Amino acid sequence: MERLRVNAQVSIPLDEIEISFVRAQGAGGQNVNKLATAAHLRFDIAASSLPETCKTRLLAFRDQRISSEGVIVIKAQRFRTQEKNREDALARLRELILAATAQNKPRKATRPTLGSQQKRLEHKSRHGQLKKLRGGIGD
Repeated sequence: MERLRVNAQVSIPLDEIEISFVRAQGAGGQNVNKLATAAHLRFDIAASSLPETCKTRLLAFRDQRISSEGVIVIKAQRFRTQEKNREDALARLRELILAATAQNKPRKATRPTLGSQQKRLEHKSRHGQLKKLRGGIGD
């Protein structure tokens, strides 16, 4: 069984990915009017064999390629052949899933340096003096 390998731990069977071919949009002459070369990829996140953590992260993404039903829809029409567009769509799906599997490093709390604090306070007092000069003329 062929699989789309995302990384060393995650791979997806190709039978979970639905790819159909449609006519491409835009300029391209006779080729674009006759041949269905654009790849239309659909991948149902909930029904997939991805790990649960990866599924929840994918569903939490604010990405226009993920529908409200939890289906990833990718249309690849960059190339003139079906095979290249199919590979392009699979590569884009792989990148999207890879982004969901990436672990974020925990943030280490840091404190501002003494020099940066002094610089900020100096700038603040200079700005205050400048604003004071803008005031009206007193009696």
